[in-house]
Amino acid sequence: MSWLQTLFPALYKKEEPDPMKYLIAGLGNMGAEYDYTRHNVGFEIVDELAKEFGVTFKNDQLGDIAEFKHKGRTFVLLKPSTYMNRSGKAVRYWLQKAKVEKSNLLVVLDDLNLDFGKQRIRAKGSDGGHNGLKDIDQMTGGNNYARLRVGIGREYGKGQQVDYVLGKWDEEEQEQLGAILKKATETIKAFGTIGLQHTMNQFN
Repeated sequence: MSWLQTLFPALYKKEEPDPMKYLIAGLGNMGAEYDYTRHNVGFEIVDELAKEFGVTFKNDQLGDIAEFKHKGRTFVLLKPSTYMNRSGKAVRYWLQKAKVEKSNLLVVLDDLNLDFGKQRIRAKGSDGGHNGLKDIDQMTGGNNYARLRVGIGREYGKGQQVDYVLGKWDEEEQEQLGAILKKATETIKAFGTIGLQHTMNQFN
């Protein structure tokens, strides 16, 4: 320990992560042209949570942030402003800034490989070709974090994947979307209150 640390220990004290704090990162792209597109379902889910708890997102470093308390836990909601493919930069920054353990991180995203409306929460896993997850893996040092995938289906022709993913929900999907968002928000609250294993058993 240096003489400065001896004289001013408070200045050098490393703040430990808060085990009762959770970072919920909804993935998407900022900009009006991306609103209500399939790729932005992560944004829609954290928006739904913010609405339920009466909190408002504020523009901050690398993303929009909102925070609420539920059953003694603090939930920090993040919508990265780095665009989908650079989501990891924002997630890493807010894990450190908000002092959240990586085990208390939940990333919420769209999944082409799941049927529309189906969801799956996992403790870890491959990026499955999702560029947002790929960047988070790289920026946080591995894929050992929870993720909630929400299915958007694969109703597109050859060579139409990008248009489909970045396309708006159709009328039939919109009718079912409310219930899908609600189930996802219940899953997120359970993740923070009853733990990942019980949440997987209950909501997968």
